[in-house]
Amino acid sequence: MSINYSERIPNNVSLSDDRRLQRALEAWQPGFLQWWREMGPESFQRCDVYLRTATSTDAQGWATFGYVKMPDYRWGIFLAEPEPDRRIPFGEHKGEPVWREVPGQHRGVLRRLIVTQGDTEPASVEQQRHLGKTCPSLYDLRNLFQVNVEEGRHLWAMVYLLHAYFGRDGREEAEGLLQRRSGNADNPRILGAFNEQTPDWLSYFMFAHFTDRDGKYQLASLAESGFDPLARTCRFMLTEEAHHLFVGESGVGRVVSRTCELMRAHNSFEVGEYGGIDLSIIQKYINFHYSVSLDLFGSELSTNAANYFSAGLKGRFKEADRTDDHQLTGSSYSLLKPEHGKIIATEQPALLALNETLRDSYVADCERALARWNKIIKEAQLEFELKLPHRGFRRSIGEFAGVSLTPEGQIISEEEWQRRKSEWIPTQSDREFVASLMKPVTTPGQFASWIAPPLRGINHQSLDFEFVTGLPGVTEH
Repeated sequence: MSINYSERIPNNVSLSDDRRLQRALEAWQPGFLQWWREMGPESFQRCDVYLRTATSTDAQGWATFGYVKMPDYRWGIFLAEPEPDRRIPFGEHKGEPVWREVPGQHRGVLRRLIVTQGDTEPASVEQQRHLGKTCPSLYDLRNLFQVNVEEGRHLWAMVYLLHAYFGRDGREEAEGLLQRRSGNADNPRILGAFNEQTPDWLSYFMFAHFTDRDGKYQLASLAESGFDPLARTCRFMLTEEAHHLFVGESGVGRVVSRTCELMRAHNSFEVGEYGGIDLSIIQKYINFHYSVSLDLFGSELSTNAANYFSAGLKGRFKEADRTDDHQLTGSSYSLLKPEHGKIIATEQPALLALNETLRDSYVADCERALARWNKIIKEAQLEFELKLPHRGFRRSIGEFAGVSLTPEGQIISEEEWQRRKSEWIPTQSDREFVASLMKPVTTPGQFASWIAPPLRGINHQSLDFEFVTGLPGVTEH
């Protein structure tokens, strides 16, 4: 499906055929641009950035690359191609034709799902707006800006659904998405992880890997929805999201690679004095960001998730690959819970355990990435292994909320947790050290001391390509 860039709002939904909707979205657009100017990447609005822009929504050749000033980026509304005769793949309506309009009985629930997803998109831009000033390279700066503009487009994706299908309520919710602010005490973003600070690039790579990966699984579940406009919207968002995950996983991998290089060169596990980040600090950052991201899946047992599934609104990851009845009639699912000082496995109704089902898929994905990072360490012939902490570690939601655990999963007292937490999560001094390394490197082809270069550039460009030009106010390191 080609995208019409001749219109004020690029789209592939024939927006010009619905003048009421077009006028409403054009009225929302100035507020979005004002939000971008206020909360988008600070000090870089006039730079020319080598960005990709969607040209179609098919699987092949869907993007073009070129220099764009970020405020001129053509944000728009792009839905994946419709599937002929698509049927609802799960729940009580399994096998029925998908809904092209909002089913009245599910209007409030669908709106809440869309608003919650939509709220995460501008939040991450707000969390990352200062990072450009400490970029480790032009390559990384460009990738940050690519993620930022696509998060902005993902906001447009959800706002389109709100305007197109939810009337006045939808328009009011769309305005609210521009009013909330990450970390604001009076009007914060909806989900806790999106009110955390992202103060340095190691935090950013961890966020892109762990927290954006939660987004992958949430979008994949919504892409199964019986409400077809939502499913098609999320399917195309997943196409863009893949790059965001690449930035996070490869970014952490490059930090690990540089640390290993310095460890071998200086025969030391402590590389801070040589401009690197110790593996022990990287482990603490993993513990912190992984545990925050696990909470985004919600409680292990959830009647809301069960209702979403039964109603055909939100499915499971890769629903079509599941071999059960896709209705979970009489099915059970094993999950962990703390009980009497121990962690035990319990069998629970599968319909209530859907959040945990999705979390299990996420955990397995994170473990695969960790194996790739550990391969870097092993190939450097170093004795160290990065690990994911126990899923109950430092949790604020669900069965493990308020329970003190070691990363290995041992239940401990609150007093012991307070005494030993500096072993497991970043301390103030850890963060100050990492912050001290965050000096901008803006010469094409050069990289900061704490991160290795990538294997290749973007879109087959060399690493010394000038991915961002016209950088004001950045002091060269």
